[in-house]
Amino acid sequence: AKAVFLLENKIKNTYMALLKSKKEEMIKGLEKAIKGSESVVFVNFHGMKVSDETILRRGLRDQGVDYKVSRKTLLKRALLKKAEGEIPELSGEVAMAYSKDPTSSAREVYNFQKIHKGILDILGGIFEGKFVGKEKMMEIAVIPSREVLLSKIAFLLKSPMQRLAIAVNEIAKKK
Repeated sequence: AKAVFLLENKIKNTYMALLKSKKEEMIKGLEKAIKGSESVVFVNFHGMKVSDETILRRGLRDQGVDYKVSRKTLLKRALLKKAEGEIPELSGEVAMAYSKDPTSSAREVYNFQKIHKGILDILGGIFEGKFVGKEKMMEIAVIPSREVLLSKIAFLLKSPMQRLAIAVNEIAKKK
């Protein structure tokens, strides 16, 4: 009986060591993802179907946004001293969307959330080296992409010139 007990303890200790090394590996992966990103969005995906998650992942990937599901305890450990402020409350089943673009991760999660109502909930994130809450991430999410902003600027610059050309043309017709 004593030999069986010792064998069970040895197996348990080996299993726990494997679990610990796996957890440390997962934390390092999360830390690397956070460090290499301009922005990170924390989302609660409780109740999300696999088919919806596949659509989400594909849409995010197409826009250069990565998505990683994690245990809250491991994510909290990975977030220690990674940004200023207090970590937002991470409730439910938590994942993070992150990218090198400062606004695309929040914008793409928000766009998915608009189409698929009630599936995903933004909890907060990291923006410009600071932890921010849900409200701030929602504000960031509605900022148009760089391409859209550039096209709006081009239109604004083009419009007065176009009006001037029309006015000059009308004056030339009268003379």
